[in-house]
Amino acid sequence: MSASGGSSPGGSHTGGSESGRPNDVEFRDDISQVIVSASADGIVAVDKEGIIRLCNPAAAELFARSAAELIGTHFGFPIAAGAATEIDLMLPAGGKRVVEMRVTATTLEGEPLYVAALRDVTRSRHVERELEAALERQNIAVAVAAHELHNPLATISVLVDVLRDRLVALAEERRTEIIERIADRTARLQGLVRKLLTASTIEAKGASARLERVPVLQVLLERLGELDKRSQEVRISCSPDLEALVDRREFSAMVDNYLENAFAYGRPPVDVSATGQPGWILLRVCDRGPGVPEAFVPRLFERFSREREAERETEGTGLGLWIVRSFARGNGGDAWYEPREDEGACFCLRLRRAPSPGTPDRSGE
Repeated sequence: MSASGGSSPGGSHTGGSESGRPNDVEFRDDISQVIVSASADGIVAVDKEGIIRLCNPAAAELFARSAAELIGTHFGFPIAAGAATEIDLMLPAGGKRVVEMRVTATTLEGEPLYVAALRDVTRSRHVERELEAALERQNIAVAVAAHELHNPLATISVLVDVLRDRLVALAEERRTEIIERIADRTARLQGLVRKLLTASTIEAKGASARLERVPVLQVLLERLGELDKRSQEVRISCSPDLEALVDRREFSAMVDNYLENAFAYGRPPVDVSATGQPGWILLRVCDRGPGVPEAFVPRLFERFSREREAERETEGTGLGLWIVRSFARGNGGDAWYEPREDEGACFCLRLRRAPSPGTPDRSGE
């Protein structure tokens, strides 16, 4: 343990009786010094002027400065003895540590001395904040799920009751219409559950892509086939030999969410274009809707984020675009929004381009 000025705490004792009392005092000082030096907590002794007079190796490491640099510097006041408090410790190279500090008041040679025990709690506080944020997201997810599940389930329940009611005479055409509405509501529920499960997986494991060569046009046509009648309102422009280096399942989910977003918030026709660039593929899904309010654009790809007017008029979880960006970045690409020049919105996706056979992949350069 380092000291500056005056004698060390306890001092050096001479003389005394033959019983060895001076040796006992010196032994206790040695033990104290070993304990303080070996402590995992930083320990500093501060005088009444707030100047550091003693420190142990853990304190030097905590401050990211040597003991020689620390001793004689101003620690800062006020220092309150007793209860623990948290302070932000600014580091010489920038950044900070969150430190829990406990102060004990004592005296040395008749002068007040404050001994501060310092414990780095930066990581534990970071973990606590992450847990709190995760719990908040979980609560939001439950609330969103409950809200979005309620209307489709209520509709299905009413329609099923109509079909069950033997007293209600239904023409075959009307019965078919009801069954189709039930199927539509069921499909919406399945889509909602898929999004919630996907979001839960990303939250738990992060995006874990299994990269493979994927023909872009083939995936676009597959996803188009899932749109039924709406597929007639989509125009695709893509070279048949364009291949992405991407997780196929995640790529399909990205396309699905972009198309769903275009039909939910935009207006047809929807233009889907994929073009090759050096090392990359740029996919754009553009609609002819009102576009996105400028003030909302920075939050567009956030989890559970929905623009207020759209929230009132359209069903949705606010997860689709967040899923797209999470998957895109997990595959080494990115996702973003651009306003359309005339009217509408363009949602863009950049993915790594699969190199031609014998050509090195330079997308990461």
